[in-house]
Formats: sequence, C-alpha cells, structure tokens
Amino acid sequence: MIELHDIYKTFWKREAKGPPTEVRAVGGVSLTVQPNEFVTLIGPSGCGKTTLLKIVGGLIPWDSGEVTIREKPVTGPGPDRSMVFQRFALLPWADVISNVAFGLELRGIPERERRQRAMEEICAMGLAGFEHHYPHELSGGMQQRVGLARALVVDPDILLMDEPFGSLDAQTRRLMQGDLLRLWQQKRKTVVFVTHAMEEAVYLSDRVVLMTPRPGQVKEIIEVPLPRPRSDEIEKEKEFVELKEYLWVTLKGMQTLAPAE
Repeated sequence: MIELHDIYKTFWKREAKGPPTEVRAVGGVSLTVQPNEFVTLIGPSGCGKTTLLKIVGGLIPWDSGEVTIREKPVTGPGPDRSMVFQRFALLPWADVISNVAFGLELRGIPERERRQRAMEEICAMGLAGFEHHYPHELSGGMQQRVGLARALVVDPDILLMDEPFGSLDAQTRRLMQGDLLRLWQQKRKTVVFVTHAMEEAVYLSDRVVLMTPRPGQVKEIIEVPLPRPRSDEIEKEKEFVELKEYLWVTLKGMQTLAPAE
C-alpha cells in the first residue's frame, strides 16, 4: 500500500544572525505499510515522525528516495489520504457541520449530498445535536471528534494522524482511543499514527515503528500480537506490559545517548 524507500529530508534553519544551519530530519527511512494496517511511529522528540507523515501526505518534498502508494509515486496531496492533526485545525467561523463538510465542498460535492454525508459522520462520532455549534463552544475531545469526522467523510483509503490526542486530558484521550479503534474496525482504513505515548502505541497498533534520534531512521519494527478487538482490559495482559516496558527502556536509552541539540 504505502512504500517508503531510503527517504532523506533536510531542513534549513534560519538564525537571527549568521547563515542558515542545516538540520537533517530524516536519514534514510525505508518502510512498508500494508492495506488496512494500523502502524504507529514512535521515537525521541525531533526524530522526524511528523516529517515522514507529511511526506506520505504529499505536503512537503523530500531530498532523495521514493514514496509510492499502490506503486504510484506520491507527487502531492491526494483524495486517497486525509490528515488529522494534534491542533484541531478547525475553521473557527464555521459550525460543526460546515467544518465536517469542508473537504467535500473542496471536491465539488453538491451541498445537499455533502451535508447528508457530514451528518452521518457527525452522528457516528456521537456529536448529533452539536452540528450547529462552533468550535469555541466544544470541549477539546469534541473538537477532535469533529476533526476525525472531517477526515473520514471524504472516505480516504489512508488516515495520517499526527499525535491527534496529545493535547487532550487523560480521560478524554482514553475515550478517543476507544472510538478510533471502533471506527477503524468498522471502516478498515490504513492508518499511520504518530505518538509519544508508549501505552497508546501498543494499544492501537498492529506494528510499532521505533525510530532513532535525529536524523531519524528505523531502529526496529515491533509486531503487536495482541488480539482484536481490544478493550481497556488488554492493558493488564502480560504481553502489553512487556511491550510497553520494552519501548520505554529503549526510548530512554536512545535519549540518554542522544547528542545535545
């Protein structure tokens, strides 16, 4: 489905004084994501996780290497991919139904159809009755549900999720994780998910891609053998605890050894 082969990416950081400095974000990443698979990227801060997600989304160019989806080169954004961000990125002047329908509007879908499809996703997210509320009238969790509904309403093959629950409180985050797994089980999208949370990575994923400090490379790909569907009870299982602890020990070791920025 998604193929990354030997991807390199460098940014140039502009300083107030002096010439720009080179920042090597990604240093040769190769990765395959299968159709309908849930893959999580985890690693030290600044290791290029979000950069890789944006590259797959066609939002930024890369220096060298190849990115393909269904064997076709990625040259920019496409209708087969939707992104969900940590900062909800909702239109503050638009109500919920208009926010959810925004992508359909950009695709030229007639108003009646796009509002109908938007309402279906709003109801699926448990937001019925809030379709005419504005973002500032919603809690953080509700805003993120709107963002997820907006991503799903265009029926993409691939969901690219950049720490979507990172700004939520612990209780809301747990609820959103359960909602996401339920929706994934129903719709079977291919998901690439970025997180800093070890528990989240193990709970959600089929595989966890563990990345090295910058410039980011794939250190290890870890299979998650836990059965699906999953509930909170799975966090008590020995395999869950061992995988979470392994991720923590490995990440801690990498960050201890990482050079100062």
